[in-house]
Amino acid sequence: MAISAFIITIDTEGDNLWQNHGRITTENARFLPRFQALCEKHHFKPVYLTNYEMAMDDAFVDFARDAIARGSAEVGMHLHAWNSPPDHDLTGNDGRHKPYLIEYPEAVMWEKILFMTQLLEDTFQIKMLSHRAGRWAFNERYAAMLLKLGYQVDCSVTPQVDWRRSLGAPSGAGGSNYRHFPNRAYFIDPEDISRPGASWLLEVPMTTAYKHALWVNAVSQVYDRLRGKWRSPSVQWLRPAGGNAAQMCQVAAQSLAAGSDYVEFMLHSSEFMPSGSPTFKDKAAIERLYHDLDMLFDRLQNRVTGMTLAQYYQHCVGQTGTSA
Repeated sequence: MAISAFIITIDTEGDNLWQNHGRITTENARFLPRFQALCEKHHFKPVYLTNYEMAMDDAFVDFARDAIARGSAEVGMHLHAWNSPPDHDLTGNDGRHKPYLIEYPEAVMWEKILFMTQLLEDTFQIKMLSHRAGRWAFNERYAAMLLKLGYQVDCSVTPQVDWRRSLGAPSGAGGSNYRHFPNRAYFIDPEDISRPGASWLLEVPMTTAYKHALWVNAVSQVYDRLRGKWRSPSVQWLRPAGGNAAQMCQVAAQSLAAGSDYVEFMLHSSEFMPSGSPTFKDKAAIERLYHDLDMLFDRLQNRVTGMTLAQYYQHCVGQTGTSA
C-alpha cells in the first residue's frame, strides 16, 4: 500500500507581523510546546521554518534543540528580507512595506540567504535542508542559491494562487504567480521552477483546492474581466482559519483522493498565541483552534504517516531513484 505523508509546516516568526511594523517581539515561542505535544500525541513531526528573530530567541532555540534531539521535529529556513541581516534599505520603510527577497539586488539576496543558513546551522548544529520563502515569493534566482547551499526541499509554491496583487516594494511587480504550477511534489527545472526537471531540489507545494467547481471559476473570471476587475479564483488551503475543521478535512481528503502522496499543512507560530495574529485574537479563539486541530489530526491519523520535509525528500528519492 502506498504511503501518504502528512507534512506540518510552521512559519516560525515574530508576533503578529501582520500589524507589527516596528519593534518585533517573539513571545509566541512560549506557546509552541503545547502544539508540539499535540503533534507527538498523533505521531506527527512538525517542521519549524525559522526566521531571524526566532533564531535569536533563547526560548525557541532551547525548545527546538530538544525537539530535534528527540527526532520529533525539523528546523528549516524561512527568510523575511526586510528584517534579516545584512541590512539593505530597499524602500525607505522596509518594515512597513515588507518587500519580497526576490525584489532585492542579487548580491543582497545571496548575502541574506547565506547569513540565515549559517546562523541556523551554527545555532542548531544541523545541515539546513528545507526552506520556505518569506511571503511565498520564489523564483529561479532564489532556487539557484538554495541549490548552491545544498538545500533539498522548498515549499514556497501555493498552487492556484497569484500573489501579484500583493505588493512588497511599492514600485514592484508584487509576488509570485503560481496559478499554473503543479500541485504535486516535483524536482524542479532550475531554468523554469514551474516545471519538473533534473535538479535535486524538490518542490513540495502547499495543499490547496479550488473553493468552487472549475466551470464556476471560469464563468467568474469572464464576468470579472467584463467588469474591468481582476482576481484569482477562490482557493481553500490546508490551514486553520477559525472554525474550518470540516473544510480542512475536505481539502486533505480531496487531495489524497486525487492521488497525491502527501498533504501539507501550514500555520504561523504566532497564531498559537492569543493576540499573536488577526485570526486568533484571544484565549477562546486559541481553544477553538486546538479543537479544530484535534479534529483534523484525528481524521488523518489512520490515513497518513507523519513526515518532516527532509523525511519526505528521502521518501521521494527512494521512489524515483534521484540522488543529490
